[in-house]
Amino acid sequence: MSVGEGQFYSVQVGDSTFTVLKRYQELRAIGSGAQGIVCSALDSVLGFPVAVKKLCRPFQNQTHAKRAYRELVLLKCVDHKNIIRLINVFTPQKSLEEFQDLYLVMELMDASLCQVIHMDLDHERMSYLLYQILCGIRHLHSAGIIHRDLKPSNIVVKSDCTLKILDFGLARTACTNFMMTPYVVTRYYRAPEVILGMKYKENVDIWSVGCIMGEMVKGNVIFQGTDHIDQWNKVIEVLGTPSMEFMNRLMETVRNYVMNKPQYPGVNFAELFPDWAFPSDSEHDRLKTGQARDLLSKMLVIDPESRISVEEALNHPYIHVWYDPGEADAMQ
Repeated sequence: MSVGEGQFYSVQVGDSTFTVLKRYQELRAIGSGAQGIVCSALDSVLGFPVAVKKLCRPFQNQTHAKRAYRELVLLKCVDHKNIIRLINVFTPQKSLEEFQDLYLVMELMDASLCQVIHMDLDHERMSYLLYQILCGIRHLHSAGIIHRDLKPSNIVVKSDCTLKILDFGLARTACTNFMMTPYVVTRYYRAPEVILGMKYKENVDIWSVGCIMGEMVKGNVIFQGTDHIDQWNKVIEVLGTPSMEFMNRLMETVRNYVMNKPQYPGVNFAELFPDWAFPSDSEHDRLKTGQARDLLSKMLVIDPESRISVEEALNHPYIHVWYDPGEADAMQ
């Protein structure tokens, strides 16, 4: 929305000028990304803190415009407890000709998952965080939306362990024949089918969840490639060279490259995620460790045709303990 000029004021936040409604006071920078800068602010009308995101020149080109449009439309349409809630949208410009800046006002959380993921998480907290991610993804998928950019910095949490997914600039409607650019998802969390330019489906998001879970367990990124090609190399060094049946589904040029790489047998998951990496204070912990490792082995599967779905992940013993139909089955 656009409102009268007198209802706005400008404040310098780092290197950026925020021109916001006067109801938003005490702006402090809390994060930034490729598309915008985020501040915390006090909403003097609602009486509680909020997050204000300024989209940096969202209409400078078609790519930025698409991202801004997707994020706004999806935030307005999606309603789920594990998806960040859009509270307000405004621009300080008064006409279409002047229209340049867009501000999104959303719920304010305490931290991103980046700040939590390397903590010493017990099974209860880890499984609950993963359950909430899966509930949010399940809701998006039920609405025909694939997030496509799941990573720790796009997931936010509160001190009570509640979690929400945000940043829908790369999300898009699911289409069984859609081929995604390899540079859509942040490299470390990018599924093999994306790296190799294959067709993809909803469980492209499950690979990203598996990478996030693996990082929770090990305390570091599990596939840390230096570039697009090295990312694939890191995956096969750990998980092994995929089957010929998988290879035959690749484009010829990609298949020739992949088949000319050294053949890797893959690392056993008990070696990749050893017992010492998990909590082990009790017999219950040791049981949960086996379940956690099994879930990882089902999510981190190179071939998407063999990878677990979000519904199957929600019903896995490691996650199902939290299952609430009102959360997990909430449809759009």
